[in-house]
Amino acid sequence: MLTIHRPLADDSVSVLVDGDRIVALGPYAGLDAAHGDRARLREWAGTLAAGRHEPDAVRQLETLYWPDPREAAEFGTEPLPAASVPMTDTRWGASARRGLQRMLGRGVTAVAGPFTRPPVRTAVHRSGLSVTSTAPAPPAPGARADFTVLAADGTSLVTVVGGRLLHRRA
Repeated sequence: MLTIHRPLADDSVSVLVDGDRIVALGPYAGLDAAHGDRARLREWAGTLAAGRHEPDAVRQLETLYWPDPREAAEFGTEPLPAASVPMTDTRWGASARRGLQRMLGRGVTAVAGPFTRPPVRTAVHRSGLSVTSTAPAPPAPGARADFTVLAADGTSLVTVVGGRLLHRRA
């Protein structure tokens, strides 16, 4: 399905996505005129940007425990050293998923690896994030649809990975 992502803070760089690929970039008016009758429109109060890269992902996901909100009374809400928590494969996987959600909330679309813990590796693979040592390239036609829309304060409003909306700030 075609989707036009229209960042309202800079209408000159909207993006047309089909599946997991960027089809076109340009002013909203041009994309709407050419594809508006077939495309869903998503409008965001921010600026389109390349997704962010997390070079410290291995440490964050394989040495830290990201507590479940239901564990706040026992562990708090911020990540803590995994050595201080009785870790099982199930707990590693759940912790990694919560850590990845926080990364998506910061506009991360790519992480550095490799990941050695199987539950963490599985969580990263299922997330759809790219595992690479380099920062993502700016959005371009033909490229995988990985990008973020940033608010004026630099925080992520939305994170799109492989054409899928994986984070949306409320």
